Amino acid sequence: MNAVAHDEPPSPLLTLIDLGHRARVAANTDELAFLLVNETHRLLRYRQSALWFAEGGVRCLSGVVQVEANAPYVQWLKQVCQTLPVADERPRVSVVDVDRLPDPVRAQWDEWLPRQALWISLPASVQHPGSVAGGLLLAGDVQHHPDLGNAAFYPLLEEWLHTWHHAWLAQFRPRAWSPTLWREKMGAWWHGARDRKWWQRRPPRIALLVTALLLCPVRLTVLAPGELVPAQPVVIRAPLDGVIAQFNVQPNAVVKAGQPLFSFDEAPLASRLEVARYALSAAQAEYRQQAQMAVSDSKSKGQLALALGKIGEKQADADYLQSQFERSHVLAPQDGVVLFDDPSEWIGRPVQTGERIMKIAAPQDVEIEAWVAVGDAIPLPDAAPVSLYLAATPFDALSGQVRYLGHDALARPDGNYAYRLRARLDSATTQRVGLKGSVKIRGGWVPLVYWILRRPLAVIRQFIAY
Repeated sequence: MNAVAHDEPPSPLLTLIDLGHRARVAANTDELAFLLVNETHRLLRYRQSALWFAEGGVRCLSGVVQVEANAPYVQWLKQVCQTLPVADERPRVSVVDVDRLPDPVRAQWDEWLPRQALWISLPASVQHPGSVAGGLLLAGDVQHHPDLGNAAFYPLLEEWLHTWHHAWLAQFRPRAWSPTLWREKMGAWWHGARDRKWWQRRPPRIALLVTALLLCPVRLTVLAPGELVPAQPVVIRAPLDGVIAQFNVQPNAVVKAGQPLFSFDEAPLASRLEVARYALSAAQAEYRQQAQMAVSDSKSKGQLALALGKIGEKQADADYLQSQFERSHVLAPQDGVVLFDDPSEWIGRPVQTGERIMKIAAPQDVEIEAWVAVGDAIPLPDAAPVSLYLAATPFDALSGQVRYLGHDALARPDGNYAYRLRARLDSATTQRVGLKGSVKIRGGWVPLVYWILRRPLAVIRQFIAY
């Protein structure tokens, strides 16, 4: 039986497997970098090694715990690595030809490193935030050349660097919300395959799609504040000059025809009516006296006509004041809902004849009123459709058709000017008068690009000379 030799070197494949295992269980990137520059010696003999990245410079050196970024050796290594090639897809091994390096780098090579060196480049990936182009520089005394048989170790080195690079990227957790990552992904998706014909690439297709979308016909719509108002209300105005004494109904109360609504202060009218009645009685007494005297006195007969005219004048004054007294009690002319402000704001307040006090509207006789801003006054066809989205019920829209749009803009309480729009409802509603919301008014069909740019173009047009 032959004895097993325990001093034989381990198989390169077993070494590669062990290095891969150690790379996968590494705790952090510092441990991974230390493993790469120091343990790669088990696959290929070298004297010095350096790990370099395009962003950050020299990351780790063999035999050194911490890299001093400002050291001359580190600065020179950074210049060397910047001149070496970078892989596109996976790690690649190449022999460093010192004689072809730039003069400033080649002049100091013999001072810092042996002449024989290998460069294993690391690719960068746009799909991972931790992937940065870089490479591993190995320098030693053994000459590296394919004719000498050293090339057999190149696949092992490339596989080891590929495994290490995978473990390195695993240390970085890509964030889905990273702006850089999304920008890179969108850039790669936008450019796509460059070997296709121009009409098969994404930019022309997207431009064609956007153009088609911008030319799609859409309804020209505008939004305006609106509310439910009575369609044909009966306006109750002050029948005389006076002071309101009391209200017999409350706001939003349902009344019947002939029901008392409010009344004026009766004291001034009552006193004037009493004076007029006394004046009428005095005129009638004077007429009777003149009539008795006319029997015996012919001169008194001529005074009868004047006395009779005076009686008519006083009678007219008394009748007018009586009618005013009766009109001081205002009655409802029809059935409906009473619409007015707080009664306490009216009681004791002097009003003039014709001043509006309240309105009476039929419960189902309502329509939509909207105020269209001057900048939103679009051309509307006859019976243009509108929708009212009440603040109380935002998910239930009331549909209607435009009845008329005012020709003149009116001043609003907020100081702006707007056009009054009235629209009849398509169907009866149970919503009460006075509820407010937003009205969506639909005009004619226009291209989508006009719908988007209508307001900006209108603003720009105001600053451009004709």
